[in-house]
Amino acid sequence: MHISVVIITHNEERNILRCLNSVQDVADEIVVVDSGSTDKTEEICKSFNVKFVKQSWLGYSGQKNFANSLASNDWILSIDADEELSDDLKHSILKYKNQHIPHDMVFSMNRLTNYCGHWIHHCGWYPDRKIRIWNRTVGQWKGEIHETIEFSTETREKVLKGDLNHYSYYSIEDHIRQADKFTTITATEAFKKGKRCDSIWKLRVKAAWKFIHDYFFALGFLDGYYGYVVCKISAFATFMKYSKLHEMTKGKK
Repeated sequence: MHISVVIITHNEERNILRCLNSVQDVADEIVVVDSGSTDKTEEICKSFNVKFVKQSWLGYSGQKNFANSLASNDWILSIDADEELSDDLKHSILKYKNQHIPHDMVFSMNRLTNYCGHWIHHCGWYPDRKIRIWNRTVGQWKGEIHETIEFSTETREKVLKGDLNHYSYYSIEDHIRQADKFTTITATEAFKKGKRCDSIWKLRVKAAWKFIHDYFFALGFLDGYYGYVVCKISAFATFMKYSKLHEMTKGKK
């Protein structure tokens, strides 16, 4: 199995070096598609043996599918710039490198998130299993945000040992800013699909339940102070999403 590691970037100088170092042992090729970085992302990438291509932003799925199309190999390892392969995960991938893998086999891994310097093991954020290695002839990215891989055939999933480390937010401010951005996208997408929010009570209940679920049922309290922060902002993001959907609903009326 020859693997093309595919990464999309935009101003990722804080993360990309760590990411590239982590994939060196498993990559037969590294493809980086950049959407106009103005920091040192390009300089760092070109210090490695990568195929670096500039492309205006096509949306999350569009950008990743474009990047996959540039790969020399059909087997894709898709990794975000703020992620890295743990040592255990690298060893798991290497076990399959010299094997013939059928096209309908896909490989998933558990993603462990680092939040403001602390690993989050609960809050609904772990194990956060993701399919990240597959044959591009049978699957492509779909969705505007929180994109997923849509397969054209039945697949068999193998869960690899080891974590995909995710360095999400370096500050609480980063988290709030991203939540505002993403909730605008998700609310707009929901509205386009015909979803509506007519009642202010709906958004209150949705937000309250999100916190209760993540903090108590998903054991967020075991992650201490940052577990509380994560659950609180996640609940607020739910509130923002439905508030924005409520505004769109009123606007339509």
